[in-house]
Amino acid sequence: MPPFEHHVFVCHNMRPEGAPRPSCTRDGKSELHTQLQQLVKAAGLGNTVRINKSACLDQCEHGPTVVVYPDAVWYGHVKPEDAAAIVEEHLIGGRPVERLRLADECINTKTCPHRA
Repeated sequence: MPPFEHHVFVCHNMRPEGAPRPSCTRDGKSELHTQLQQLVKAAGLGNTVRINKSACLDQCEHGPTVVVYPDAVWYGHVKPEDAAAIVEEHLIGGRPVERLRLADECINTKTCPHRA
């Protein structure tokens, strides 16, 4: 089997009620993860794209969060209905979905204006 061309990490972190930062999933399940898996399989990408559950990606204020490697494209506020755009535009078409993309100044920094 050839190596995967893309790894897609979907934050699956669930925090307790009242936590200072929000959760990417409220019930420990991820409809977004499932949707991405189904769409990748339906597109015939199952041997080249791996959809992974991830623990916290430290982008809680932007959750649910998805990151696509090796492209290092971070998506925020992703809903299950956005999965088709990620598969069709990014994974098949090679173009990141700009409307979902997180600003560079918000990735891996404590100075993001969205952090409490």
